[in-house]
Amino acid sequence: MTQKKVAAFFDLDRTLISVNSGYLYAKHERANKRITAQQFWISAFYIVLYHFSLVDIEAAYRKAATYYTGVPEEDLRTRTHDWFLEYIQNLLQPGALVALEAHREAGHPLVLLTSSSEYVSEIVMDTWNLDAWLANRFELDEEGRLTGGVNTPLCYGDGKVVYAERWAEENNVDLDASFFYSDSYSDRPMLERVGQPRVVNPDPRLTRLARKLGWPIHDWNETENAVLL
Repeated sequence: MTQKKVAAFFDLDRTLISVNSGYLYAKHERANKRITAQQFWISAFYIVLYHFSLVDIEAAYRKAATYYTGVPEEDLRTRTHDWFLEYIQNLLQPGALVALEAHREAGHPLVLLTSSSEYVSEIVMDTWNLDAWLANRFELDEEGRLTGGVNTPLCYGDGKVVYAERWAEENNVDLDASFFYSDSYSDRPMLERVGQPRVVNPDPRLTRLARKLGWPIHDWNETENAVLL
């Protein structure tokens, strides 16, 4: 029997990058008049609640998806990629770069595991040379236009475990020996699922949990002690 591999999973917002990309994307969409001021502030409100794990993420995601009902998928993909290259690609945290390189050298597949959209995830993978991405997908009609719906389960909370377990089974990966890096208490299920949980610039609730359980805590604003294999 082929020996199973060890993988390294990474959250995106406030982990690989120091900001919430969803807020920056909403701000960009508002500046280009593709969403209204009201839609922007609703999005911003949900993002604040998300940071503190106080939001019904499915309701918030479905609300955001309705803003793009009828938009051709390729249009959204193109403008998301253009936005990323202009505003996000230079925001990779110093410690994240160190960790990615360390796991790459160790032969670990690098997997983005995020509640962001598939369009953001595609360009993240291509830009930072990851091996795979697991993220949320929008529903499409027969003409390739967004319907305003999202596929479930969402890649969030327990849903991240569902996505990771499915991918691990398909790719001969042992989650019990694998790594997951995150800043958010909402990722507790996945942090508990892997054998090597790693906490990065955590929110207050995750800080308390990590200290209680003895999980390593990393500051990716710095490169020193950025990774522990």
